[in-house]
Amino acid sequence: MPAVSPDPLAESAETASPVAETGSGHPDHAEEHVHSPERGAPRPVPVHDQQTLVEAGELLRALAAPVRIAIVLQLRTAERCVHELVDALGVTQPLISQHLRVLKSAGVVYGERHGREVMYRLVDEHLAHIVVDAATHAEELSGTRPRGRGARSPQDTAEETETA
Repeated sequence: MPAVSPDPLAESAETASPVAETGSGHPDHAEEHVHSPERGAPRPVPVHDQQTLVEAGELLRALAAPVRIAIVLQLRTAERCVHELVDALGVTQPLISQHLRVLKSAGVVYGERHGREVMYRLVDEHLAHIVVDAATHAEELSGTRPRGRGARSPQDTAEETETA
C-alpha cells in the first residue's frame, strides 16, 4: 500500500501555537466562531482513524473506472465468469481480466475456480450499494433519471404524449 502523506490541514491545526483570541483576522491568531442563533449547533460527527480513511480511499480508487463500475453492477445480481462479462459489457477479454485483477487486489471481488472457469462475485453487498448509489446519483445529475419519488423526467412525459 503506498505511503500517504498526512493531512496538511490536520497537521497545521495540531502544530499551531495557542494564541490569545484577538479578533485581528491575522492567520496566526485564533478567533472564536459563533453560529447564528437560528442555525443551531452542528451535530457531532464520528472521526475515523487515518488507516480507515486510507483504506476507503483505496477502495474508491479501485472503483473509479467505468468498466470496473460496470463489472460491479453485473456482479451484484449473480456471479459471472470472464466470458459472460465480456458478452455483457462488449469489451475484450484482456481488458475484463485486467479490471478484475484490480478489483480482486482491492478486495472488491473474489474469484473461485470451477473446472476451467473462474467465477467472480462481489466480496460484500456494501460494495454494490456504493456503486448503485453513485450511478443513480450520476443519472439524476445528467437528467436521465427522475429525481426523488414521483418526479418525472421530460422524457417520461414525451413518451406518454406519443402513446396517447
